[in-house]
Amino acid sequence: MQNNFDHNKVHLSVVIQKMVFPEASGILFTADPITSNRKVVSIDAGFGLGEALVSGLVNPDIYKVRDGKITDKKISAKKLAIYALKEGGTEERQLEPDKQNMQTLTDEQILELEKTCRRIEAHFGRPQDIEWCFYEGSFYIVQSRPITTLYPVPDVQDRKNHVYMSFSHQQMMTDAMKPFGLSFFQLAFQEKPGEAPFLQAGGRFFLDLSHDLATPAGRRISLLALGKIDPLVLNAVRKLIKRKDFIGSLSRGGKGFFSMGNGYFTWELPVQFIKIYRRNDVALVPALMSRNEASIKALRQKIENLSGDGLFAFIIETLKGLKEATYDSEGMAAIYVGVYALTWLNKNMEKWLGEKSAADTLTKSAANNVTSEMGLALLDVADAVRQYPAVTEYFQHPNDKTFFADLAGLEGGDAVSRSIQAYLEKYGMRCSGEIDITRSRLSEQPTALVPMILSNIRSFEPNARKAIFEQGLLEAEQKKQDLLNRLEQLPGGKQKAKKTRRMISVMRNFIGYREYPKYLLVGHYWLIKQALMKEAAKLAEKGIVREKEDVYYLSFEEFREAVRTNRLDYSVITKRKGEHEVYEKLTPPRVLTSEGEILSGEYDAGNIPKGALAGIAVSSGTVEGRALVISKMEDANIEEDDILVTAFTDPSWTPIFVSVKGLVTEVGGVMTHGAVVAREYGLPAVVGVENATRLIKDGQRIRVNGTEGYVEIL
Repeated sequence: MQNNFDHNKVHLSVVIQKMVFPEASGILFTADPITSNRKVVSIDAGFGLGEALVSGLVNPDIYKVRDGKITDKKISAKKLAIYALKEGGTEERQLEPDKQNMQTLTDEQILELEKTCRRIEAHFGRPQDIEWCFYEGSFYIVQSRPITTLYPVPDVQDRKNHVYMSFSHQQMMTDAMKPFGLSFFQLAFQEKPGEAPFLQAGGRFFLDLSHDLATPAGRRISLLALGKIDPLVLNAVRKLIKRKDFIGSLSRGGKGFFSMGNGYFTWELPVQFIKIYRRNDVALVPALMSRNEASIKALRQKIENLSGDGLFAFIIETLKGLKEATYDSEGMAAIYVGVYALTWLNKNMEKWLGEKSAADTLTKSAANNVTSEMGLALLDVADAVRQYPAVTEYFQHPNDKTFFADLAGLEGGDAVSRSIQAYLEKYGMRCSGEIDITRSRLSEQPTALVPMILSNIRSFEPNARKAIFEQGLLEAEQKKQDLLNRLEQLPGGKQKAKKTRRMISVMRNFIGYREYPKYLLVGHYWLIKQALMKEAAKLAEKGIVREKEDVYYLSFEEFREAVRTNRLDYSVITKRKGEHEVYEKLTPPRVLTSEGEILSGEYDAGNIPKGALAGIAVSSGTVEGRALVISKMEDANIEEDDILVTAFTDPSWTPIFVSVKGLVTEVGGVMTHGAVVAREYGLPAVVGVENATRLIKDGQRIRVNGTEGYVEIL
């Protein structure tokens, strides 16, 4: 009344409850708080008030219940309890000796409480965190609230067991994607109209491994493949396979992810592999790249004048062609030939010469690597900038919206603009998390390059690009001669040296192409995005959306329908913005079951010093330096001996690699982009270090052992 609120429109209420004096109390989670398994209820129980449990005064009994059966009980010693006083307040009491080790709730009471709380969960439609107490033979529910920290489970309704692997981890993109980004990526890789190739949960992509793991042969193939992808996923799946009841009831529907004939695992692939390996044609990769560059040029010309529904129809057809180009058996075989040669070299040089990761140096300055070239090309931009003090001064506080206009008014600004524009013409489609089409590209946010340009000016002399590339060539050639000379001294050395010489040639001819398919993909994405955002701007002008970026919260078909009808329920966007904010705070698991259980794998810590952080060795060598812990590449204020520590990197981070001394990431594998470029640049690197950005503090001294795969905090 004081603030003139209408008394009848205030939707607030006060709950008046009877005060009870509990004999026992505690907390119940309708999803296991340790594993997140939705089928397991976890109950914490103690005598008296729950205050003793919450304050840590006593350890609770812990009961686990699944499908109406008690599966585990931990009975704690309870010397104390806190009880409520009828006249008000509480008191702490010593428990009688015979009660101290007594089970707080009987088995019957445990099952009764579980049944009650499952009804509460069903009412609210999601897992609950419930506070309860027991008084005079009855349970009282004090509070129920949703558990907000659980990772969502993919929505599959066949009532069978499933095992989901994070595809986002394999793509070096563990951030939550916006709805349009998810929808567009699905559309780009769907086999049939309306069929989603990936499952979605929490704004990320997952792959269903159930079909692969349902049979003994499938499990063998899966474990072999997972061993090449991510040892943490491999070890988690190995543990799950031991649970016969779960594995025995896996869904066998759908396609296997690791099956031949699925995606780029076509029957043509091994045929092309053999042909390419035998020919070892140095001209093949440039020919593949030239063919794909022509497709991007054709897309640019065709899409420029399209609009409305015709644009959306054209995009669907374009994505079909892009999928065929990405899954092209000749291109994929060329990549696998390069990877095979690298693996062969590492395996056999260790076997014959006792040298680990010998191929790392051999990959330096390999031809046709668009990602490593991106990092070196920025050195040329730095050379353009360093000549003009006024531009360097402006770069201390650049403005994205007026960046090129501001440069035009500075001495040397036109020359710098031309250099940056030329760089963006080739690499401006890249950005962090680039598989999400909604992410701002370098062309949309050119100031993201500024910290790296300034770092290059500080760290390198003019003409460094050429010097670094030529030094890489020299080191690779010296390494080759060193290995061949040592091999020739061994029994059967001439044959071993001959085979090794050929494998080095094969690897250097094809390993660079590993980076090209994603470059092709995001090149198409950028041209398509520019056309789509013109349609989004029209919707904003008509007031159908409030700002053009609102379309990021629609699916592809919803966006198309809004353009066609000029109608849209804006509450959909509001709702999805709220959901996206929640998803951004979640950490996606590598492996998740249909029961919501998060499975974790561990590294073999055999050769790792005590206290070191384990990971995957992807680029050999050891380096000490200052940890530069960042989450965005535009935050990279690089100093002389910095070692980059971040959650994940993708090709857009490559310019940073030129200036740092080493690399540590939370996500990655031997053939992911960061690992490939780290080897070419000669950076010791360890990836897959769980929680690295939390355990390592910015500015700490660390030692990275990229040969054995661990990081020490000094």
